[in-house]
Parts: sequence; structure tokens; C-alpha cells
Amino acid sequence: MAHADPITLYTCATPNGFKISITLEELGLSYKARPVNLTSNEQKEEEDKPEVEWFLKFNPNGRLPAITDGKTRVFESGAIMLYLVEKYDTERKISFAPEDTPGYSEQLSWLMWQMGGLGPMQGQAHHFTGFAPSGLIGRLYMVLNTRLGESPYVAGDKFTIADIASFCWVRASPNLLGFNLGDWPAIQRWYDSILARETVKKALGILKPAMTEAQFVVIMAGIWGGFDDFVGRRREKAIFQRQVFYRTMEQASSRFDELIGRYP
Repeated sequence: MAHADPITLYTCATPNGFKISITLEELGLSYKARPVNLTSNEQKEEEDKPEVEWFLKFNPNGRLPAITDGKTRVFESGAIMLYLVEKYDTERKISFAPEDTPGYSEQLSWLMWQMGGLGPMQGQAHHFTGFAPSGLIGRLYMVLNTRLGESPYVAGDKFTIADIASFCWVRASPNLLGFNLGDWPAIQRWYDSILARETVKKALGILKPAMTEAQFVVIMAGIWGGFDDFVGRRREKAIFQRQVFYRTMEQASSRFDELIGRYP
């Protein structure tokens, strides 16, 4: 679908950024991708520099992605996806209409599931490989695998924005978390079917990541290794402190008994 004033997508090569480029490609909308370099903090420079002057007007939170559609701005990936399908998906190619039940409610529920669960949890992968149980992120994948064992797509029989949202984060899991998607057969089947879509291939090729996947794996391995060492030292220190605490309490208890024993 073409329209006179192309949408501008402010984005980078991240799962949330790809969610929007895939949605735009699936809808056949004309758009202009405006890459923003997160590593240089480009979008947050001082207001006397033009880069931030334009960007913070489009997203006051200074985060990617964001779009402008004429005079309309939309930020937060889930809000952008809903805006795009509500305005442009008149044929309901990748969305359900509100009156379509249970498709619409499933679409909305799984979209919110990704935004409130899979995205934030996987985005904090360093936390889950360190202090928190690794099974917590795995539980989310089990939930998704169970759903996809019941249905070809997360919201039902049709590919929707709910699939796009989760796909972009699942795509990052082998490198980010070291996951083998083969451990979740239903997810693997679903993932492969989405990756084979020409619109998805095109959207993923719009922006190139700042580093290759091989470089990312090496860097992440170094980070996790250093973090594991740090956690190990913290654990050893905690054990030592606990032992000191117990010895101190035992000594205090013995001293208390000794003092009490002096009185009839």
C-alpha cells in the first residue's frame, strides 16, 4: 500500500526495531528507515545539537524505535504495531479486527505477553545468567512452545503482529542466551516458517548490525565468563560472611549462657 507521505522509521538493528520493519514490509507500506546509532548515544545529545532536537520530539523517552506518519508520532514498538495495523491493514493480512473473536483477543494477549514477558526478560539476559534462575526465561519459551503446539501461529490460524513481536526476540536467542531452538520443536517449526517469508527477509536486510553474529558471540562469551567469575567471588564472599555470622552468633550465645549461669 503506497501513500503520499512515506512513514519515517527511526530504528536500529535490534529485536524491537525489526518488529516494525517487518510489520511495514508485510503491509507493503512505503517508508524511510532512519538508522540511529545507539552506541554513540546519538539520539540523546544536548539540545543545542540538531540530532536530539528532532529525535526527542518523536520519542520523549529517547528510545528506539519510533515512527512519524505525516504529523503523527508513535513510539514504543507495541504501540507502533497496533497503530500500523489499525490504520493500514484494512484487508486484515496480519491482524484481526476487534470484532473477530477469539482471534483479536488472542492477538492482543500474545502481543502484550511478548512486551511484558519475553522482551523484558530476554533483554535482561545477563541477569538470568547470573543471579536469577536460568529456568525462568526457559519457562517463557516453554509457554510459547506449548501454544505453538496447539496452533500454527500464536493468535490462531493466521500470521499476525503477535507472531512478528515474538519472532524478533526468539531470533536473538541462540546468540544472546545460547539457546538451541531445537529443544522447542514447535517454536523451531514456527520460527522457520516465518524466517522463510520474503517480507521478513527483506525487513531483516534493511539494517545491518554493528557487528557480525560471530563477533557478538565472542563478546558475549567474554562477558558471561567475566560475570561468572564475579558471581563466583560474590558467592564465596557470601558463604564466608555467613560462616562468620554463625560463629559470632554461637560465641554470643555461649557468652550469654555463661553470664546467665552466674545468677541463681
